[in-house]
Amino acid sequence: MTIFNGMNISASALTAQRLRMDVVSSNMANADTTRARLVDGEWEPYRRKMVVMEPNSNSFTSHLQRAMGNNGANNPGVKISRIMEDQTPFDLVYRPDHPDANDEGYVRLPNVDPLKEMIDLMSATRSYEANITTFDAHKNMLLKALEIGR
Repeated sequence: MTIFNGMNISASALTAQRLRMDVVSSNMANADTTRARLVDGEWEPYRRKMVVMEPNSNSFTSHLQRAMGNNGANNPGVKISRIMEDQTPFDLVYRPDHPDANDEGYVRLPNVDPLKEMIDLMSATRSYEANITTFDAHKNMLLKALEIGR
């Protein structure tokens, strides 16, 4: 364990939360996109994307190595394991004058709910702020430790 582990953990969380905010922004920007990708010769609306995070080292071996003082498997913090698409069905809205309407006059709209996205954005923003506070607190503790040596 090094004295910078706390800073490394906060830095990885800051990176992960920033990506989460970017994905939410992408979802909001494409909330009305009815032609996102071509599937089997037919246009499909935009699908909401979600960020999946996991700890960098969650195996028993990595915890044992860290407890024994071996830094070989020591990589604390979080990582983005994948960005997955939400598989909820698309919304059907009756708009017979829309260019993407089917024979009955219904248009498939993206499965993006702006309220969910705003809540997710607020959560990511709060987590980002909390990690900045943690990073600053750790930095201040290290600066105080350096002052002891004077």
